Amino acid sequence: MPKINVLEKSVAELIAAGEVVERPASVVKELIENSIDAKAKHITIELRRGGISLLRITDDGCGIERADVPKAFLRHATSKIKNADDLDAIATLGFRGEALAATSSVSKIEMITKSSDEEMGTHYMIEGGVEVLNEETGCPDGTTIIVTDLFYNTPARMKFLKKDVSEGNAVAAVVDRVALSHPEISFKLIREGKQTLSTAGDGKLESAVYTVLGRDFARSVISVVGENNGITVNGLICKPISCRNSRSWQFVFLNGRFVQSGTVTAAVEQAYKNSTMVGKFPAFVINVSVPYGTVDVNVHPAKTQVRFSDERRVFEAVYTAVKAALSHSDTRPTIPTSNSTSSLSPFAHISTKEYRQQIFNTEVETSEKKDKTEVKMQPAVKNEPSKFSRLNDSSPVFFDDALDYVKSKSVDIVREPDDIKNPTPLNNDEQINESIKKESESAENTKVQIIKKEPLVESDPIKLIGEAFSTYIIVEKGNSIFLIDKHAAHERILFEKLKAEQNIDIQELLYPVKVTLGKAEYDACISETSLLLKAGFEIEDFGNATVLVRSVPSALMNCDITAIVEEAAAGLVRFGQVQNDRLDDIYHSIACKAATKGGYHTTDAEMLTLAKRVLNNNDIMYCPHGRPVAFELKRRDLEKQFGRIQ
Repeated sequence: MPKINVLEKSVAELIAAGEVVERPASVVKELIENSIDAKAKHITIELRRGGISLLRITDDGCGIERADVPKAFLRHATSKIKNADDLDAIATLGFRGEALAATSSVSKIEMITKSSDEEMGTHYMIEGGVEVLNEETGCPDGTTIIVTDLFYNTPARMKFLKKDVSEGNAVAAVVDRVALSHPEISFKLIREGKQTLSTAGDGKLESAVYTVLGRDFARSVISVVGENNGITVNGLICKPISCRNSRSWQFVFLNGRFVQSGTVTAAVEQAYKNSTMVGKFPAFVINVSVPYGTVDVNVHPAKTQVRFSDERRVFEAVYTAVKAALSHSDTRPTIPTSNSTSSLSPFAHISTKEYRQQIFNTEVETSEKKDKTEVKMQPAVKNEPSKFSRLNDSSPVFFDDALDYVKSKSVDIVREPDDIKNPTPLNNDEQINESIKKESESAENTKVQIIKKEPLVESDPIKLIGEAFSTYIIVEKGNSIFLIDKHAAHERILFEKLKAEQNIDIQELLYPVKVTLGKAEYDACISETSLLLKAGFEIEDFGNATVLVRSVPSALMNCDITAIVEEAAAGLVRFGQVQNDRLDDIYHSIACKAATKGGYHTTDAEMLTLAKRVLNNNDIMYCPHGRPVAFELKRRDLEKQFGRIQ
């Protein structure tokens, strides 16, 4: 059991002021961190009136010895550090020794605690910083802290609190973040007598994400695992097609501590560049582990901001890990159907509400109740009960274990089903059902091969079905139908070609084009003529915020030159001094303008060639704007919709 020491004044003055008790949420954060540092496995948070009238934190940690309880409420009293040298390698969440002291000065606190070395526990009460009770009591190992009447003696702070619901939501947000950072701990949140959160505490980040962020996010995540220069990165990220309208679902944890890090956020968003739509932001839960001596967590009163000794190393480690995960694990989106599910998700056939209910009901149930629960968990088409179990899905459950191994090695899975290139014509429903049954049995014996990521070699022949709305190419490949956006596909192909080529074909204009720009865009153009020339634009200064365009990439000869130069100039200003981003933005503009447009006539040969380029290369999934290039509709899902199979 670590002893609590009152720090010397010289050491205390080296610590950033941490007595930040602004609202109930800040109290909950500090007390939960203390419980985690005490090695608790189960933590329960209960609040009334948003935490203003009551906050109860109960844990099963190591507890506090009786002699140390009064000292725990003194300023700069902590068991986490002893001297100034300890500040250089802080491995705990709390360390300042101010949380209990600051909270007790503006509230009434009751503590019941017991360590495993003692036969009796301690019941301690303190009001407004003054001790009112200290006695022995019987209690289990661990600590319970009850905070009542927050700010009862400081009405000036009380008037700045928001409505009870808002304060309760702030507490819930804190609990959500802590639950995501420590999936090995079971957290329960009880608001106004109703349990609203309960995590499994099984050590799996996927379980915590499912409970906190819901089924939809958990079903569309990609695992991230990476290590670079002693920095370990792991977590879950969303697929590019599932990016959100805000950054509210971006969670960064550093050595188990929730932080706001522009470095990590920028690295993740940079990895998504050219794969996500403009105005959309990736959702992610990223854990970064660095040597304790390379980060300073003592720079912000609330400990939410940190300082790295080498931010470039952290950026590179996060960027590399996320980029590798996207390139190896992202798949083409499928067209949703009423009974289609994510076959590789462990939560495909259970709702968030049902999953939470399973965790809430920890007591032993009767066999009759278990049967009812199993029936509720079966997937169902609207207004019609399901007739088939998970085993009849197109992807068997046993693939989950293989995926975990493969993702940890940053490699891909290749499924090798029986030859289905030339299926026998089916004449009736009985034959169709028999064929599907054989296909399911074949899937159970599917082999798993581990291979390096590389563009796919054409396996199944691609058959052109036609074109819809003069925009979407429809092709058949294997047991799937693909709808391809010809503009998005052509744009991505041109973009990758421009980036790969060193010399772009340039066409000199018969008459130079004058383009008048804004002052910032004009300055950027005349100062970056060499960069523009590398992209295929020969530009001269004409004076008075005007430039002359003498040459352009040959692919843009029939395009609006003025609009393209204005767009390229805006990109030069937007991306500052980052040359690669500036050049990519120009290539993006060129590809967008040069690509075939939706509504334009395209020959069958052109459509088939474009489809082959897309479907035989897994790198072509999104256009540079982040829009999906192709959607897949599987034969099995189509036949389910027509009722040919169940």
